[in-house]
Amino acid sequence: MKATHVALCTTDAARAAGRPALTPELLAACGARYSRNNEGLEAILARVDPANLDRSVDSIFRMIDYGHQSIADMVPVAIFIDGVSLWLAYYLWTLCPVAGGQESSTRYLRLNAQDLPDAETFGIDAALRDEWHAAMRAAFGAYEAALEYWEQHALKNPELTRIPEDVLADKSESGLRKAARMRRNYAFDRARCYIPVAARTNVMLVMSARAWVAVCDALFSHPLAEARRLAELLRAELGLCAPRLLKHACAKPATQKGLADEFAGLSAIAHKPCPWLDDGSTDACPPVAAVAIDKPADVPDEEITAAFAHHDNRYAWIGQAARRVVVRFAWDAVTMGEIRDLNRHRTGNKYCPLVPTGFYGACDQVPQAAEAGVVKDLFETGRSLSARARELLAAGNPAYIYWTLLGTQYPFEHVTTADKFIYEAELRTGTGAHYRYALHLNAALDAWFKIFPSTRAHIRPGQAEPE
Repeated sequence: MKATHVALCTTDAARAAGRPALTPELLAACGARYSRNNEGLEAILARVDPANLDRSVDSIFRMIDYGHQSIADMVPVAIFIDGVSLWLAYYLWTLCPVAGGQESSTRYLRLNAQDLPDAETFGIDAALRDEWHAAMRAAFGAYEAALEYWEQHALKNPELTRIPEDVLADKSESGLRKAARMRRNYAFDRARCYIPVAARTNVMLVMSARAWVAVCDALFSHPLAEARRLAELLRAELGLCAPRLLKHACAKPATQKGLADEFAGLSAIAHKPCPWLDDGSTDACPPVAAVAIDKPADVPDEEITAAFAHHDNRYAWIGQAARRVVVRFAWDAVTMGEIRDLNRHRTGNKYCPLVPTGFYGACDQVPQAAEAGVVKDLFETGRSLSARARELLAAGNPAYIYWTLLGTQYPFEHVTTADKFIYEAELRTGTGAHYRYALHLNAALDAWFKIFPSTRAHIRPGQAEPE
């Protein structure tokens, strides 16, 4: 695991135009001074000592303790994080949903067993390490077998991949490469459910120092060793660009107690029967969608419909009436593969109790006329590991999460406003969307249309991005 702070430098054009370049804390100090003085930027910059930028921070605005947390919002920090688990990358995004950033994608990259740290890294009990390593070998074996199956399936049945006819007909080198890439992505989309969440990934995030401090608090307070190790690395990098905040980048008793309470709640849920895991079911837990709305009393339904009158693509205008409607949409079984992306939508609040409810192995993607034996056999690997994880959770073992796969299913809920919900629904059913996203969001849209049927004419699931 490695974390690296990457600083921004001024561009040639900005330098030629004589624009200033400031350290992150110096930038925040200059902005903070506006709240105490209206002298303007040039007068503030006159206080800067080019030979000692760090000392200049306190000469412009006394930032010991920062006084007010909003000042820390003006300290931009970018950190690249290599070699964290897929689970920890997901957890990072739950802590900072409005951050900018990217992560290595399981939909476009092939992972292998070398992407898996050893059990000791994750703090897995010594008595369980041999069992865990065997389970991870089985998971990666299933992943490789699934990839092979779906790649061959795509070659034999090109119509199922939805590769455009003009691409299939293009026999040039670039055309053949494009078709091969699309077939590979088709296979990745269906095989990734067997990837362990313990596999390594890389993620970068850009956000304020204040947000990084909050992340450090949560990670330092977490029961898992991997999270605490990352907190140490992040704190060290934060010290390079925002040293005045280091005293706040630590575990807080309230956070520790809150996380402990939440884990106890998950453990209690895990004691309850789960038919899709406990009874050896060969079917995934069905992802039933539910949508509930809360709209102001002074907003009639026709005004909500009118709010979409000019909505001709997913980025287009949605009126104020829809923006005042609170939407709670949820499914009782979504795989971690989809949750990792659904979780990254910036608005509102997401709720995902990580208690396994089932496993999805893409068995529904096999046409009835095809041989389903290979996929059905692989399904048991994912189901049994998800069931084992639930057992460990019920026993109070926080490392249970590292037994799960991207196909392990959990409940997922998102509370936001109607305009943001419709954007997400149109995005996740659009061109290039994962087929499970489309299934989930189309089901949620169907529930929305039962409440507001007249909006159907203005909402466009499955649309491509505007030219």
